[in-house]
Amino acid sequence: MNKKIFSIRLSYRRLEKLRLYAAQKDKTMTQLIEDWIDRLRLEEDTRG
Repeated sequence: MNKKIFSIRLSYRRLEKLRLYAAQKDKTMTQLIEDWIDRLRLEEDTRG
């Protein structure tokens, strides 16, 4: 799989919350974000 780097700006509070949540779930922050993205539903293209 070809990987790319993705960077975002987060407040310190949100970054720490993500770090703590990842540790509690025994996952990496990347895994959490990828899991969230995989759950997104895309709307069908209705432009015809």
